[in-house]
Amino acid sequence: MSAGSPHLIGWSGDAVADSVLAVIDADTAVIEFSVWGQWDRSLSTQARIVLDKCLAEHPTGLLIDLHELGDPHAVSAPLWLTACAQAAAMQPPVAIALCARANTPLARRLSRLGARDWLVLYATIAQARAALTGRRVVHDRMHLALPPDPAAAIQARALVEDACRCWHLPDLRRRAQLVVSELVVNAAEHAGTDIEVIVSLRGSGAGASLHLAVYDGDVILPRLRDPIAGPLGPSLTDRGLGLRIVGAAASDWGALPARSGKLVWAIIRSRPEVPA
Repeated sequence: MSAGSPHLIGWSGDAVADSVLAVIDADTAVIEFSVWGQWDRSLSTQARIVLDKCLAEHPTGLLIDLHELGDPHAVSAPLWLTACAQAAAMQPPVAIALCARANTPLARRLSRLGARDWLVLYATIAQARAALTGRRVVHDRMHLALPPDPAAAIQARALVEDACRCWHLPDLRRRAQLVVSELVVNAAEHAGTDIEVIVSLRGSGAGASLHLAVYDGDVILPRLRDPIAGPLGPSLTDRGLGLRIVGAAASDWGALPARSGKLVWAIIRSRPEVPA
């Protein structure tokens, strides 16, 4: 995964995309990942892509719904086990709750492969949601509600400054303020709805990073577009440069569908010092 590359969940013109869906809850930062249809090579590829993007977002929890997956030979089991192992190795670890029909070949194979060491199988989505939201609480988190006004980016930058001062991350402040400003302006201009900004601390010590999330009420995910240059070359006012600025300043970024809208996120990590 390259730094600064966009991780957008969603495809166009791909029938398999209709069988894989990831939606994030802006309040709990839990992602619900669903896959349905007959398991084959194409569905396996898309499921792996979406799972990688879900984990790149570093959510507080990941709910994997396999109720409608047709996998009579349980060949998808290694993918779910690998995802659980990757989530457990993250700092902080990502809790995973897996929902699958009982007494199916997939559920039995997961048990034989030692799934109980890494995940808990739930019978219903409601049970899995309750388990994830009840066990994971984000303590180092700051929240701000903003109007759909580009000038609201000033308040978002102030929130980031407070977060970096509180969590002792002065080296991340400038890049984080630049990124959150671009995301809020984009939300105000393109969505035109109320905006929520969530700033969270991930990790600790030298490995600490800043997680930025901007929620709006527009369901259309952002797309990275080539700016249209004028006769004198690219201009700072050209459309399409905002997300390129985010990509250059952030370590990772992406977008996820959310209930009644979308969530655009970015992770700001420390970068190695470059000799003068």
